[in-house]
Amino acid sequence: MRIAIIGVGNLGLSIAKGLLSNDMLTSLYLTKRHINELEVLKADKKVIITSDNGLAIENSDVIIFAVQPNHLSAVLRKNTQYLKPKHTLISTITGFSIEKIEAIIGDKHSVIRAMPNTAIAVGKSMTCICSNEKAQLKLNIARKIFDTLGATLVIPEKQMQAATVVCASGVAFWMRLIRATTQAAIQLGFDAKEAQELAMHTCEGAASLLITTGNHPEQEIDKVTTPKGCTIEGLNEMEHKGLSSSLIQGMVRSFNKINSIKNEQL
Repeated sequence: MRIAIIGVGNLGLSIAKGLLSNDMLTSLYLTKRHINELEVLKADKKVIITSDNGLAIENSDVIIFAVQPNHLSAVLRKNTQYLKPKHTLISTITGFSIEKIEAIIGDKHSVIRAMPNTAIAVGKSMTCICSNEKAQLKLNIARKIFDTLGATLVIPEKQMQAATVVCASGVAFWMRLIRATTQAAIQLGFDAKEAQELAMHTCEGAASLLITTGNHPEQEIDKVTTPKGCTIEGLNEMEHKGLSSSLIQGMVRSFNKINSIKNEQL
């Protein structure tokens, strides 16, 4: 597979490292204005580093756009001449719709949107993917790429705003829950480093249980709640104080905000 990543910042670099860790590449073009920042990847024989976006596009089959959101329009306009029907175009730019992309480059191209989250840096991203009609048969290409960096889910484009809240903003929500658990552990007698370690690995273990078993969270909760026990006492107190309600309301509020931002941009 011949792939180009246009605009290799933090996200593009994470994608590149994930691709290079798997045997799926024939070549990997990486573009950036300051190419010296990509020297760390130059040793790999499959990697070609350049500041010439057109060169990278012409010599690749899959083009991943990872530029800053305010640069995408200009990059597309400047390089439309190099885009051919053979190309699979993948945009990682939040809030930039397929319709807006097609308004710049035309509607004859296979366009996919991919929304990873910051956990892509450690190969644990939950990446949501959608496409235009022409790219339906090429969705597996995007899934193959982003499955090297975590998990993927194909969704309709109309759900991308919600997915941004659940998966991208969701990282921050989970971080806050881990921080709260850490603070509680400190109050219960652990030092700060121990408390965070307990919180992090307990959170990871809980998620891994669900991923591995496919169980509903309540099934796993039932395994650690005994009649008149300390776990159910703690859970009930949290619910009385609005734990679930606050989390749901916060996510809905985020969703309303992201929609208002989108409307203001139209």
